[in-house]
Amino acid sequence: MPTNVTAEYLAAEEEYRNAKTIPEKIRALEKMYATVPKHKGTEKLRLQIKRRLAELRREFEKQQSLRKGGGYSFSVKKEGAAQIVLVGLPNVGKSTILKALTGVDVEIEEYAFTTVEPVPGMLTYKDIQLQLVEVPGLIEGASLGKGMGTQLLGVIRNADAIAIIVDLSNDPIKQMKILLREFERAGIKVNKRRPNVEIKRTPSGGIIINGQDWIKGEISEVMKMLREERIHSAEITVKEPITLEDFAEALDESLVYKKAIIIANKGDAPGSRENYERLIQRYNDKFKIIPLSAAKRINLEKLKEELYELADVMRVFTKSPGEDPAYPPIAMKRGSTVIDVAKRIHKDFAKNFKYARVWGKSVKFPGQRVGADHVLEDGDIVEIHTK
Repeated sequence: MPTNVTAEYLAAEEEYRNAKTIPEKIRALEKMYATVPKHKGTEKLRLQIKRRLAELRREFEKQQSLRKGGGYSFSVKKEGAAQIVLVGLPNVGKSTILKALTGVDVEIEEYAFTTVEPVPGMLTYKDIQLQLVEVPGLIEGASLGKGMGTQLLGVIRNADAIAIIVDLSNDPIKQMKILLREFERAGIKVNKRRPNVEIKRTPSGGIIINGQDWIKGEISEVMKMLREERIHSAEITVKEPITLEDFAEALDESLVYKKAIIIANKGDAPGSRENYERLIQRYNDKFKIIPLSAAKRINLEKLKEELYELADVMRVFTKSPGEDPAYPPIAMKRGSTVIDVAKRIHKDFAKNFKYARVWGKSVKFPGQRVGADHVLEDGDIVEIHTK
């Protein structure tokens, strides 16, 4: 046990020892992690707690899956260029937002839990269709099985991005704390990226670690983690400075990383301005925050623009020589290249690719001749030439 621990830590440790169920153990470990002193002497302890939390999360998910068996579960087939889930506590205006953006016929009432299962709708913006999915209101403890929370969080894990909705007529900071805690418990990392560690399993040769100098911690702890994950032969390349906790995250394949924005709804309500300022002060460095009044349709166009950005897609128009660009455009991930577009059109275009001509933001002059690796931008027009 580390020295100079707080009374809160000792109480949480006792709570963990007395815990009977997985949810009870998870809550106690979270308290331990939050209250353990943060210095070099407690580095291993913090790592142990996080690793145990990850193990318990996986164990709980497996338990829930077995319990569910052939029972009720949620699944939303992806359509359009990207799937974005609308997530929030009950009665924050998710249904009103979905209807305002997509026109989908959804029941809207002034009481909680009007929506009892995910509801999809299609938003058309800049000639691209995005699928918005309203998830029933999450409640505190959702990740530990309350209110069909594990099923709902499964929908969120599967989506391409998250739009977090908070109610400005209530305490938005408290709402965010609840939602972010549930995401973290469910292994959903928002506006973060997986640590840049490449792990290639090999049939033999033992463990080879490239870039050891980037690791801020003892290599013996890294080797211990690898053994615990039953990785006995692999080439590992560390490509950036990381802590031992970062390395543990890189090993945890159950974690998902999602981009997210905050939609601050009910901006016309009394006290909303003050709550919006508090929200900005607390979360503006981590999230884009869009103020909104869905009921009065205020700032909807701005929200559409931000959802398009969140989807991380772009429009690419294709054309044949001597003809006008085809419509509608192809939806591609941002950062896509000319050869990516050729593959989308037909495998023969990629196989027999010679060069392309491009009109748009990514080139210096209209109709510029480019190669297969040329990176495109939103709205570009591409003309593929083959051998």
